[in-house]
Amino acid sequence: MAKKKKKIKKEKKGLSKITKLTTRSLSNVFENFKKNQELKKIKEIKLKKLQEKNDLIKEKKEFRSWEEKLKKEDNKLRLKEDDLKLKEKELKSQEDRQKIENERLVEKDKELTQISKDLRNKEKELKSREEVQNRKDIDLKVREEEQVQKELKEQKRKNRELKVLKEDEDRKKQLEYIKIKEWEEKFDKEQKTKEHLENLREQKLKQRELEKIRKFEELENPSKDINFDFNDFDVDKSTKN
Repeated sequence: MAKKKKKIKKEKKGLSKITKLTTRSLSNVFENFKKNQELKKIKEIKLKKLQEKNDLIKEKKEFRSWEEKLKKEDNKLRLKEDDLKLKEKELKSQEDRQKIENERLVEKDKELTQISKDLRNKEKELKSREEVQNRKDIDLKVREEEQVQKELKEQKRKNRELKVLKEDEDRKKQLEYIKIKEWEEKFDKEQKTKEHLENLREQKLKQRELEKIRKFEELENPSKDINFDFNDFDVDKSTKN
């Protein structure tokens, strides 16, 4: 940004550059706003995904808890069945009581069977929800990849614009340099012309002075032949160039 804010001597050129910078800044603000909106949507989706995962983890824990209860109950049943067999041998007199206990165990088995059935249904439901969540994860990943590609494309576009701006700036600097060189050459030429004209003027003044002296001498000494050698007159011949 420091290079873009260099001071420019010409006011018109400065105003043009400020206008370009303002337009580009507004464009950047708009692009950043769109990008932030998209990132906000993605963040909301991620939060929702995290909540759903937490729910799944909680339900899995409950499922494991039920499984452990089933195992405990199953172990208890086995122990009771073993105990009943021993009691059948040892306590035949308690047959009626054992029958009632067997019926209770049957009911308990039915209850456990129903619980097991419910757990299987719950497991199927969890599996279905996991599949839905996986599809959501895939969709989110695709959107994130599209966002990355979009940002890369935008960055390339900005790089191209910066390159064009730099090339334009370089061309302007080159034109400025050429104009300065042309002005310097013109100034030198005008100075040389001015010096040449000044030398010519001085030469004419000196010639006039010599002419006046010659006429004066002729009036003073009419019989004397006076000759002036104008070759002795100092003239800067280099100014003719």
